[in-house]
Amino acid sequence: MVRAAALASGDGARLQAILDAVYFNEIPNFSLEAVICPQRGCYAMTRSLNAGVPAYVVDPELFPNITSHSIAVANKLKDMDIELVILAGYDLPLGVVPYQFKNRVIGTYPALYPAFNEEEGDPVALTLETGLKVAGATAYFSDGDGRVGAVILQRSMEVQPEDTVETLSARLMEECEWPLLSEAVALFCAGRLSVRGRRVEIRPAEGE
Repeated sequence: MVRAAALASGDGARLQAILDAVYFNEIPNFSLEAVICPQRGCYAMTRSLNAGVPAYVVDPELFPNITSHSIAVANKLKDMDIELVILAGYDLPLGVVPYQFKNRVIGTYPALYPAFNEEEGDPVALTLETGLKVAGATAYFSDGDGRVGAVILQRSMEVQPEDTVETLSARLMEECEWPLLSEAVALFCAGRLSVRGRRVEIRPAEGE
């Protein structure tokens, strides 16, 4: 079993995809050992505890800077023998975590990377502002700076004329980010992912 932990903030909407996958036993060889949050009482913790998954707080206000906070997060992960780190709406800098868990930190980005990678602002809002007809999401391994690194999977969907930031964000999460995150984790747990530079190779499943 691959021992995994999720880093989550706020309402934990992205975390729900992983909790659902655990509940329905959709990812073979996967064990979600913990959810780590930066603040006590956030709804991400409530989701985790309601699902029977231990939740822990590593409060950034207890540390002098983001580097020392990220070291504490990494140490917590290592203390639990975590093999895979899942970014489930975590809103703090990752600091040293991607260095200490190289090619073992998976997250999603609400656009078809590298779209809007160099621009400030919400990728979903930028999608609408630029009049794009196709939106999408990207599942990726985090790079050393905590940003989108090697791309694992992508999925696209059409932008509807009546879409707002709220409706498009919700559809992107439900139709693209949730399934991509679960699929990327499943591929990792099946030992089918390998990274060559910035490219991810996906090996065929046995028997294919």
